[in-house]
Amino acid sequence: MATDHLAMLRLLTWLSPSFPVGAFSYSHGLEFAVHDQVVISRAALAEWIEDLIGRGSLWNDTVLLAEAWHAVTEADGLRLRQTAELGEAMALSAERHLETMDQGRAFSAAARPWTDVFNCGYSTPYPVAVGAAAAAMKIGIEPVCVAHLHACAANLVSAGIRLIPLGQSEGTHLMASLEDLIIKVASKAAGSSLADLGSATFAADMAAMRHETLPVRLFRS
Repeated sequence: MATDHLAMLRLLTWLSPSFPVGAFSYSHGLEFAVHDQVVISRAALAEWIEDLIGRGSLWNDTVLLAEAWHAVTEADGLRLRQTAELGEAMALSAERHLETMDQGRAFSAAARPWTDVFNCGYSTPYPVAVGAAAAAMKIGIEPVCVAHLHACAANLVSAGIRLIPLGQSEGTHLMASLEDLIIKVASKAAGSSLADLGSATFAADMAAMRHETLPVRLFRS
């Protein structure tokens, strides 16, 4: 494994809001949920994100990340490609597909100074790209799962602050409340397999599908 400090530096860089993947322009369906008055408070936003992490799309994304990590660690190119194809197929709406594939392409391009693992001739969904890069740089699977979930949650909190709206202090309180769940789910995902894929967040999935019907949108998903 990479040294702890080097691994931390790379994760901080790759999953920083300033890393050029365009994460700030996606709400993962949250914008429609706010418009539909399903998420209108800090408590509701916390519940929304907790469900996505524990039993929704963010759980599935982290399982795919772990699978990509194992594929690269074991130098199994076919397994990596199949994981990328599965991740793309699991995007439940046009905008979710746009979100994961565009961010995956942007991450792959931006991470080239560190690794050439993306010279594979096909596009990878965002979590698959992150998992592949982490494995190529010999970063441990559990730290990258934690960092990925934290980055996704932070992006949704940032979107919620702008959409609901919430104050910055409410956002920081929300992030603090998610710490234990992020660590628990990341640890579970690190030991997962594709058999553990599955979600039960139908309201979030429907919100992502219906987002494109909004007459005015701040976010692309």
